[in-house]
Amino acid sequence: MKILKQSAKRTTRFKESVYAAVRGIPPGFVTTYGSLAALLECGSSQAIGQALRKNPFAPEVPCHRVVKKDGSLGGFFGDSTDHGQMRKRSILEGEGIVFDSSGRIPERFILRTMRAVSPPPAQESFRLILAGGGQSGREASLREH
Repeated sequence: MKILKQSAKRTTRFKESVYAAVRGIPPGFVTTYGSLAALLECGSSQAIGQALRKNPFAPEVPCHRVVKKDGSLGGFFGDSTDHGQMRKRSILEGEGIVFDSSGRIPERFILRTMRAVSPPPAQESFRLILAGGGQSGREASLREH
């Protein structure tokens, strides 16, 4: 695993595991706060959001690729105003993600994490079950880049 440079702010083991998992989300896809919580067995999508709100490693840790379970954007660096959401949307569109007429991301772009496999995400790799877009049920192994 590539070691991230330490920020002036100290990170916790939990935040490091969140950042490692987020680094595995490929461009052109997103996942949800709840899916990351399930993957990391933390039980709280809000805890995932708080860790990402203070992400000192962006853009290497692409926190913009984490959205709400309904495909709406959620916050961006702690900014859940229209301005923050427009910035997040612009970055995602630049990665090839499209939005439906209600401003949500269609299911075919959302990776729903189902389980972590050995080695755990903070180590080297993890697996995601892709949902939607004709890919439902197909397993993909993602390596950190």
